[in-house]
Amino acid sequence: MTDSDTETISVAEISSGPGGVGTEDPGTTVHLPVVDILTGRGFITGKSGSGKSNTASVIIENLLSANFPVLIVDTDGEYYGLKQEFELLHAGADDECDIQVSPEHAERLATLALEQNVPIILDVSGYLDDAAADELVTEVAKHLFAKEKKLKKPFLMLIEECHEYIPEKGGMDEAGKMLIKIGKRGRKHGLGVVGISQRPADVKKDFITQCDWLVWHRLTWRNDTKVVGRILGSEYADAIEDMGNGEGFLVTDWSETIRRVQFHKKQTFDAGATPGLDDFERPDLKSVDGDLVSDLKEISDEKARRESQIADLRQELEKKDAKIRQLERELEEARDLSRMADQFAQAMFQKAEAPYRGGSGRNLNRPEEQQAALAEYNTQNAGEPTDSDVAEATAGADTDAGDDTSPAQAATSDSPPRPLLEAPDGPPWPTHGFGSLERADASDDEFDFESEMGEFEPADLQPAPGAQDRRDVVDRMTAIVDALDEVHHGMLAHYRERGISEPLAAHVAAGETGNQHLAYGRNRSLRRAGFIRHAGRGKYEYALPDLVSDEYADLLDDDELRETVAAIEASFLDDIDIDDGASSAEN
Repeated sequence: MTDSDTETISVAEISSGPGGVGTEDPGTTVHLPVVDILTGRGFITGKSGSGKSNTASVIIENLLSANFPVLIVDTDGEYYGLKQEFELLHAGADDECDIQVSPEHAERLATLALEQNVPIILDVSGYLDDAAADELVTEVAKHLFAKEKKLKKPFLMLIEECHEYIPEKGGMDEAGKMLIKIGKRGRKHGLGVVGISQRPADVKKDFITQCDWLVWHRLTWRNDTKVVGRILGSEYADAIEDMGNGEGFLVTDWSETIRRVQFHKKQTFDAGATPGLDDFERPDLKSVDGDLVSDLKEISDEKARRESQIADLRQELEKKDAKIRQLERELEEARDLSRMADQFAQAMFQKAEAPYRGGSGRNLNRPEEQQAALAEYNTQNAGEPTDSDVAEATAGADTDAGDDTSPAQAATSDSPPRPLLEAPDGPPWPTHGFGSLERADASDDEFDFESEMGEFEPADLQPAPGAQDRRDVVDRMTAIVDALDEVHHGMLAHYRERGISEPLAAHVAAGETGNQHLAYGRNRSLRRAGFIRHAGRGKYEYALPDLVSDEYADLLDDDELRETVAAIEASFLDDIDIDDGASSAEN
């Protein structure tokens, strides 16, 4: 047996009064065996002001005087007064601490405590985030436990307000589970633990009943005195309510009796004392070795650098994510345009010329047949068209399909000849989606919208400067609508009802099949006419009201605009049934 195994510390004297039934006389000094305090499980309790923190400080002062290091988990910032006499490392979150620490410092703190015999106050009172404080306590406890499995060095860990970590009711977090683990298995490794609480009723009873030594200071709350009655007996529960400051019942496994004792008053500055009216003067406190703080600051600096790098990387990642989202939007839009272009090309550019006005079903996608079609057109039409010529052609758009007037007859009519056309440079002619208008049985007087309008743009509908006749706008736009067939009317009515829709949905709503090629081809006619416009992601929106408003530079009032739009809409709504917001052409 070594000297340390028999070494004791003096902490109190036997006190007289109810409940004290020991064999020792009042005034007898009470000694506690150091090894049992350092490696055992202890519990100190008492209401606020009863002396429990003083008792804990007296035990700590005696251990530090004998060069035994401890680690104190300080939840209220009241143990830094120990630095008046002892060199301790005060680690926490406040500027008053020797070093600000986080869970990254846990392993180094455990190393300082166990391997370099540095007493530590782990002050968690300054952490605004309880989760951060709990994580720090958990990590320090884990490293102490892991290191003690190898070192097996007597060491004491004190936990203030232990009911917050090991509550009687409710679940425990990782910190509480680790403290319970130390309580059950720490002794064999040399790691002891002391829990301190003013509410024994709130502390897990499994912990209290397994403690090797306990100190019960004054308690008055009924639930707390009931705990005393169950553990010590009813006479002690009655007597504990009248105990003086610093008095308590001392219960230990190495003594057969329950002793009523008066603990000594701590020698160091009482940082936890209730402030009085006298001027407060903080005493000089000892500083720890600068090398220790420098060592820990390296960890803090490394953490700061790592956090800065993480912040920079996160910011860079956010920028890249934003760029990726932008590129994805642009890619989606490009895919929409590409898809529409492919569908339009398949539906319109690569089909034979419709057999109307003498057409022979030629493939206008071939340059040689484009030249032949131009030659035929220019042979039949010469000269410049007049306004009356266009009006006559427009009026002829409603001619009965049974009219047998031929292209040759049309060429010999009294109307002025049409202009000669030249072959365009670049890709084959666009048909603007008006292939559906080219009917074999159309009369010669029917308005050839595509040939007459050419590369039609909504701007072509703008009136001459100063024009104010809304009837002219209605007539011109109605003529364009009349040049479209009933499927176009049905699709236009669908867009009018829905506001925004897709070409295929409009095509089906107009009574046609779900053929994408036809749908996009006919949709192109409506878009080129300005009646609808692209709304993004393959969708289009109804644009006729805006087109009419643009005719007069937004000079029409609301009533005039509605009347004008309604007059034009009548040209395609008269033969359309509207059912539940969907548009379909009548058979």
